[in-house]
Amino acid sequence: MISNASSPFLPYLVLCCIRPPPTNRLLTSHSSQSPPAYAYAHSNDNTQRRASSSHPAARDRPSVSSAHAQRARMAPHDVERGSISKMKEESLAPGSSFSMREPEYDDISSPSYWGRFVDGFRRDQRSSLFTNDPLGQHEASGRVHDGAHYYDLQGAMLETANSGLARELKGRHLQMIAIGGSIGTGLFVASGRALADGGPASILLAFTIVGAMLFCTCQALGELAVLFPIAGSFSAWATRFLDPSWGFAMGWNYALQWLIVLPLEIIAASLTLSYWDESIKRAIFVSVFLIIVIIINMFGVKGYGEAEFTFSIVKVVAVIGFILLGIVLNCGGTPDSGYIGGRYWQNPGAFNNGFKGMCNVFVTAAFSFAGTELIGLAAAETANPRKSLPTALKQVFWRITLFYIVALTLVGLLVPYNDPRLVGGTSDADASASPFVIAIEEAGIQVLPSVMNAVILTAVLSVGNSAVFGSSRTLAALANLRQAPKILGYVDRKGRPLVAIAIASAFGLIAFLADLPEQGAVLDWLMSISGLSTIITWGSICLCHIRFRRAWAARGHSVSELPFQSQVGVVGSYVGLILNVLVIIAQFWVGAFPIGWKDMTSSMVARNFFHKWVGAPCVIVFYILHKLYFRTTFVRIQDMDVDTGRRDFTVPILVAQEREERASWPRWKRYYKFMC
Repeated sequence: MISNASSPFLPYLVLCCIRPPPTNRLLTSHSSQSPPAYAYAHSNDNTQRRASSSHPAARDRPSVSSAHAQRARMAPHDVERGSISKMKEESLAPGSSFSMREPEYDDISSPSYWGRFVDGFRRDQRSSLFTNDPLGQHEASGRVHDGAHYYDLQGAMLETANSGLARELKGRHLQMIAIGGSIGTGLFVASGRALADGGPASILLAFTIVGAMLFCTCQALGELAVLFPIAGSFSAWATRFLDPSWGFAMGWNYALQWLIVLPLEIIAASLTLSYWDESIKRAIFVSVFLIIVIIINMFGVKGYGEAEFTFSIVKVVAVIGFILLGIVLNCGGTPDSGYIGGRYWQNPGAFNNGFKGMCNVFVTAAFSFAGTELIGLAAAETANPRKSLPTALKQVFWRITLFYIVALTLVGLLVPYNDPRLVGGTSDADASASPFVIAIEEAGIQVLPSVMNAVILTAVLSVGNSAVFGSSRTLAALANLRQAPKILGYVDRKGRPLVAIAIASAFGLIAFLADLPEQGAVLDWLMSISGLSTIITWGSICLCHIRFRRAWAARGHSVSELPFQSQVGVVGSYVGLILNVLVIIAQFWVGAFPIGWKDMTSSMVARNFFHKWVGAPCVIVFYILHKLYFRTTFVRIQDMDVDTGRRDFTVPILVAQEREERASWPRWKRYYKFMC
């Protein structure tokens, strides 16, 4: 409960929540009678103006802007006057105005346990601006009289700001997700194939380059996510700041990536068990693992956060333990092995297959880092993103440096790249090909290989859990953006996107291919799609940040008004974008001219090319289909909306208070807060 004297800023806080600033509305229309035209309206409390348009269809279209303006003033994301006392005290943490309302996941009045359980699955009636539309005006707003279509950009932005998702993630959840959320088969298993292809120096350079690219991307992601903690995050930003068709392509590209990763990780988990007994029936354990992942996600975002918190602790402890063990092994700390040092960097060597070998490692590195951007996706379900996200994003640097660069450097020192076990696995998910397991086996330690294998099992289940979270939230956001069937946006009173979770879980049935003789080829195809998709998504985030900064300045805002500023600024986004483009070009090169291509048949070369490049055609197809249907255009700087979806309109006051507080800190604390 909140007392009347809880804060001197409370009256101003409530006023900001109830009366958000005017919103700009941009509608893109198209008809066969004339080129695409724009209808631009400005809404406030008592007035509404619409610019004249030469488009005849635009004049005949049902007017819904007044309805939008009315709903914007009475939107369910605004704090209702009589509901402030119902909010939890932690929900009104310092620095959050909470212009987005809490969904009904606590507002269940049924007395019995069974009644509360059943009632929790019902739709949250306040999760959408257009839940009740008996006249069909909202649906009609996307069509004109001659059958052509236009995209209602402002309506889509309002929907993503009012998704109804539960905001129950805390700072500790985000920090552990940032540190260990994406550590899985990419680091523990697929790094073995990368080591064999490029050698220890190539794997170190490739992971460092991709890590630098990811750091710049995450800084851009953090700035946008803290300011706009909306459903869909990067797909919604691409729709708002680039082109609705590109946002459609990015959303489905990202959803497809995680839909594919789920069966990949479930199969990897079943293959991990083969390390102990190769005769087991994998289908049985596929069922068990799939049920575990589904149950975790049915507990909502809080269940996902707690599970990832636990999984990440296990993975982080394991990686730190391996780093310490690797140092001991390299220095000759076991009776059966002497000092190793840089022996394997000299014989067989530091590089394998030259520059092309290093380029071959890029997709493996991207697949290994995939999932870091989930922090931005989780912002819409975080209690106080302005406080939690910056701290979590700073952990990304330490994860890249410590858990990837240091661990893989030790792997390159302990395992030669010509070890046949690195390429002896049935697929990129076979734990027997893990360089971590091979290094421990070479040391003659009897128990630790099984322990490391158990850690790999935990890691792949963790990534599978993240796959359901990432795909379901993206599908639900696409429905809010009118870029997917409306049913996918169903959110219940517990704040769970139930239909999207069901679709994501259904893709897990692909994992029953684990018992097929050719399951290794299936896994390789799945990994190829998800790897390149990640790089394209990162590049899009950097471009969105660049465009947002231009629109922010065009509105007369300064960088100091942002609740979180990228530590590398716009320059870092340019660097991240360029590196993403270079990695994609490198993948095209090694796909068209693979290692040893002169000795390969044409069918083998073609197969390798599609393995490396299959993610790009998917994005292109999505973009072209949406572009042909809606005929959208690139969003101009002056038309960009930089207000809808913001939670904090008191940021200048809060930033001034924080700067005054930081001025009194000792120097060591300033350095610590900057880095951590």
